[in-house]
Amino acid sequence: MTTVTFGKAINEGLRRALADDDKVVLLGEDIGTLGGVFRVTDGLKAEFGEQRVVDTPLSEAGIVGSAVGLAYRGFRPVVEIQFDGFVYPAFDQIVAQVAKLHYRSRGTVRMPMVIRIPFGGGIGAAEHHSESPEAYFTHTAGLRVIACSNPADAYVMIRQAIASDDPVIFLEPKRRYHVKGEVDLGASLADARPMGVATVVASGRDVTLVTYGALVQTAKDAATAAAEEGVSIEVIDLRSLSPVDYATIEASVRRTGRLVVAHEAGEQGGVGAEIAASITERCFEYLEVAPVRVTGHDIPYPPAKLEQFHLPDLDRILDGVDRAMGRPNSLSEASDVSGVEA
Repeated sequence: MTTVTFGKAINEGLRRALADDDKVVLLGEDIGTLGGVFRVTDGLKAEFGEQRVVDTPLSEAGIVGSAVGLAYRGFRPVVEIQFDGFVYPAFDQIVAQVAKLHYRSRGTVRMPMVIRIPFGGGIGAAEHHSESPEAYFTHTAGLRVIACSNPADAYVMIRQAIASDDPVIFLEPKRRYHVKGEVDLGASLADARPMGVATVVASGRDVTLVTYGALVQTAKDAATAAAEEGVSIEVIDLRSLSPVDYATIEASVRRTGRLVVAHEAGEQGGVGAEIAASITERCFEYLEVAPVRVTGHDIPYPPAKLEQFHLPDLDRILDGVDRAMGRPNSLSEASDVSGVEA
């Protein structure tokens, strides 16, 4: 086992994929000489050459369109979108071409490509640099949508995504890039957990807390804090947002009888809404209360100095757990000194 940062784990996964298959090609803005804005591709151009690690013009539609052509010709392109909010110029290519070509060609054409997107807030950046666009892609049939939360998963799952014959939206929580963890750099994909399977990262009996990406660590911290008050939280890291591993969530909810879903994206039409609805349909007779969502607010991403009020934090997640447990809490029943509700 080797201790590396989240960003380095992805770098090592890309290096391994490039070494194992000469059809793997990386494309993106400043990914070669610079090594990417977050240095995730650092050193790969020097090792594999400019024909394998390609610095592209600043044109997301052009980058993804070029990757479609490469996939047609049997390559496995890996595209880096520099920031989450920059993916929108490529949206037409992704939903109209990448997601549909396999279906449109009756299975004769495959799109074995990965679109890497650093996503989410927490780094003090502006809008278009701190967004959570995952629901746009989970709504699009034909795409796999992956969101890893730790270095070990990042190393394995980027390799699994590249090896997949399906197009994969690979979401990387950018505020986790510098977090360290142990990684088995010799790990075999044959022995790895499939990327479509969720992980129970903390066992519990009272509430099921489902999340992904950067909020997995916050959820684990919430479970630790709640345990001090006698509440046992089971935390599930989704890992895959499309498809969703409902079997793991169902098994947990059937035991706990309560569900809380947390994510940074806004509430309206979010991944949490779909999970809440689906689990209500599948586990209605087991639920003690309606599922609870803890999300970002339904606003454009706020200025950096205000993002702490937008992103779900430990207190807001614990508030959601309290609501699921039917317990009074400081946030939902907040009042000022005069007794007027805040």
